[in-house]
Amino acid sequence: MKRFWKEVDLAPQDGGWGIALDGRPMRTPKRAPLAVTNLGLAEAIAAEWRDQGETIDPAAMPMTGLANAAIDLATPDPAAFLEPVAAYAATDLFCYRDDRDAMLQAEQVAAWNPLLAWAEQRFDIEFILTQGILPIDQPPATVAALRAAALAVDPWRMAALTPLVTIGGSLVAGLALIEGAFEVEALWEAVSLDELYQERRWGADSEAQKARAAHKRDWDNAARFLGLL
Repeated sequence: MKRFWKEVDLAPQDGGWGIALDGRPMRTPKRAPLAVTNLGLAEAIAAEWRDQGETIDPAAMPMTGLANAAIDLATPDPAAFLEPVAAYAATDLFCYRDDRDAMLQAEQVAAWNPLLAWAEQRFDIEFILTQGILPIDQPPATVAALRAAALAVDPWRMAALTPLVTIGGSLVAGLALIEGAFEVEALWEAVSLDELYQERRWGADSEAQKARAAHKRDWDNAARFLGLL
């Protein structure tokens, strides 16, 4: 699609802020008003539209995309929207340790145990750890508590939680980021630990690096979205 506007402005709307293109209020793909409650987020979305060239590039508008997801998908039915993410309560990455490489397992212990300890204290739960990749059942109370914590998040934070969890494979990491319990970069390094370790040991693969860079951009964009709420 070609660019069809010249001016991008903000306007008060429904107790928040809307974005207008040449005076016309923007709408989401499902035709709901594109309005946000936080001025900083509204300015970030407006900046994405101002920065577009002659051809619209949706990939260059992550704040717009996450806002659309919050309005069109998460708000109407939060439970259905977040169900795929809530399922990670039973299969969190941090519970699966390498069963062959003692050095990698030591790094997993150092990076992942503090995150699990935080979640255990925060949500009054306990985890079962295993070596290898075969599925292991977590205590029902643990799964229920983590699912409840995810579903208690408001729709705007749900929109950001979804890429965080699907990229990292860890609901614990996503919840820790939402609550500000750990730094963004520390959590990224934790969910990327296995891949980074293998790269250090066996050398870099260009395709894997490109994929990780794309995931890192999505991770950082979701974190930035959270910070603007």
